[in-house]
Amino acid sequence: MKISARNVLSGTVVSIVRGPVSTEVTLEIAPGIQITSSITSNSADALGLKEGAKAYGVIKASSVMIGVDD
Repeated sequence: MKISARNVLSGTVVSIVRGPVSTEVTLEIAPGIQITSSITSNSADALGLKEGAKAYGVIKASSVMIGVDD
């Protein structure tokens, strides 16, 4: 797999929550560290995602915002 994004995190699918339009996919990228992505349900089907399968979280953003409580 060759892509232009620099932040590619390898992980294991630990949860898939399917909705009618979007699906939430959670990857465990290290013991106890998880990331969640919302993708279209069509994309989830096309990728053949299953819990326990290996997958990649690809992060590409032009900006990262930080917030704190008041």
